[in-house]
Amino acid sequence: MSSLFSLHDIKAVLFDFDGTLVESALDFSLMRRRAVAAIASLTDIPVCAQKPLMEALDGLYAMLDESTAARVRERAMQAVVQVEVEAAARSRLFPFTLPVLEALRSQGTATAVITRNCREAVFRAFPALPEYVACVLTRDAVRNVKPHPEHVGAALAILGCDPGQSLLVGDHPMDIEAGKRAGTLTAGVASGETAFERLQEAGPDWLARDAGELIRRLGVL
Repeated sequence: MSSLFSLHDIKAVLFDFDGTLVESALDFSLMRRRAVAAIASLTDIPVCAQKPLMEALDGLYAMLDESTAARVRERAMQAVVQVEVEAAARSRLFPFTLPVLEALRSQGTATAVITRNCREAVFRAFPALPEYVACVLTRDAVRNVKPHPEHVGAALAILGCDPGQSLLVGDHPMDIEAGKRAGTLTAGVASGETAFERLQEAGPDWLARDAGELIRRLGVL
């Protein structure tokens, strides 16, 4: 009997990082507070509380003159990276992470990681990651990050794989949105902070407790 993996002719799997492959210690509330405090002396324009921090900061930069925007961006990102790197030092791989990546590698499936985290934090949390995946694209590597489809498309271009034969796996509705916009299959995994029900509302092709369970259900492990 063919596995779901082969039935859908999946040639590539793209993974989110924090909450998907790594048990993340990121505190996004702390990150926002530190970023806002870091730029308080440079502008009195508030950072939009209704948007994710990166998008809120982009909106702020657009309201400032070029010189001020550059200084605000530098200060804000220094604060963000500091929180990310501190969290990475406390992060741990999930028990299923290496078996999943090894199983995909052994059957010749192309794999990548796409994340809104910074490169320094990713490799502090998982130094050996390049041994397991062919491509790692942090936010530093692309102009537009998830949920923009450019982030997905850039990884697929490096892997040389078609979106229709690719699967994006993530723990946040943003990951599912990114995959849908790029034309990939999508899978939500409830191993991060997003509730199972909220992931289900995002409409992924598959939904699982974690990436280990997902890959088993698809017939790889």
